[in-house]
Amino acid sequence: MKLLPKIFILSVLSGLVFLNGCQTKPNLEPSETHESMGISSAHLARVDKIIEEAIVRKDFPGAVIMVVRKGKTVWRKAYGHSQWIPDMVPMDITKIFDMASITKPVATATSVMMLVEQGRFRLWDKVTDFVPDFVAFTDEEGKSGEDARLWHLLTHTSGLPPYTDAEDLQDKYGHPITLESMIGHIAPLEKLNPPGEEFHYSCLGFITLSYIIKKVTGKTIAEFSRENIFEPLGMNHTFYTPTQEFLPLCVPTQVYDGKPLIGVVHDPLARLLGGVSGNAGLFSTADDLAIFAKMMLNNGSFNGKRILSPLAVDRMTEIYRIVDFSGRGLGWDLESGYATNQGDLFGPNAFGHTGYTGTSLIIDPDTETIVIFLTNSVHPDDKGNIISMRSRVANVVAGSILKK
Repeated sequence: MKLLPKIFILSVLSGLVFLNGCQTKPNLEPSETHESMGISSAHLARVDKIIEEAIVRKDFPGAVIMVVRKGKTVWRKAYGHSQWIPDMVPMDITKIFDMASITKPVATATSVMMLVEQGRFRLWDKVTDFVPDFVAFTDEEGKSGEDARLWHLLTHTSGLPPYTDAEDLQDKYGHPITLESMIGHIAPLEKLNPPGEEFHYSCLGFITLSYIIKKVTGKTIAEFSRENIFEPLGMNHTFYTPTQEFLPLCVPTQVYDGKPLIGVVHDPLARLLGGVSGNAGLFSTADDLAIFAKMMLNNGSFNGKRILSPLAVDRMTEIYRIVDFSGRGLGWDLESGYATNQGDLFGPNAFGHTGYTGTSLIIDPDTETIVIFLTNSVHPDDKGNIISMRSRVANVVAGSILKK
């Protein structure tokens, strides 16, 4: 399918007009002020300018930014447009975004840790206990190395390559393919290194984890995470494969053959799997992500609903000591090369994750701050620029904190 290029360039004047027309004021409770929450309102307001300038540069069509401080929302705002093609549609705070790789910690890793707590398996269990054909690394002499463990998959240190060719898989198996067929392709792939020796960010590892979840529970990652995480927390706009009623709220991503993907996952492998995968496929809103992040900051519970134990939260959100070179926790990113979304000011205990579509989540337990920055930078032609903006937004938020 041929990708449709950008077909128009907005003037600076018209860009400013639509920006002003689509912003919403920060949604604060009447009793709240930025200063009462230890935030400089003047400093935090600098977010407006850098986001507006980015939209005029066409780094992304629009954005939703939400900042939570000590459990209270201090910034909740929409900017620009949710889509440019085929029609221009204003961004709204309630829009549903393709989370891309934020799926990994929020759905997959959380589900894995819940099953660990239930005694269904151990992180030290071998991957081959669940995927017998999962081959080990083979050295130059043809000798097989040690078996990868489940924690290797969670920390991206299993030796699996980052990705695989979705078009080749489609040619072989058709579309969509089953998770079993996908694992049948992943398991025998040549490993890049012995487990635990190198960090290679791997979507294939999290697809494998979703297969293990299904094998142990009999439920897909979509079913298990919905029943055990999202429904209990009241995250009513968080799910895989949005149904027809939610499509008007979904933010479009890349345009193919003149039509943007709306409510269809952008990631090629997750799309090949029918939208349900361990590496991508989750859709959510800023408000729902804030609920999840509050749960993590509150040692695994929110509004009386416990999702994880405090110890499980601790293990997920600290660098896994056996592979400390990775900079990763169990599903979460602390200080790997992919953690630049956290900016330069948040401390060593901050954790988070990003998504290829232009999403970012930062949680800092030291300052009790949550930063949610959602865009669809892959719309319309996957040529958006989001990486530096994530850091800049994080720096503005962190710089606005006056009292820890």
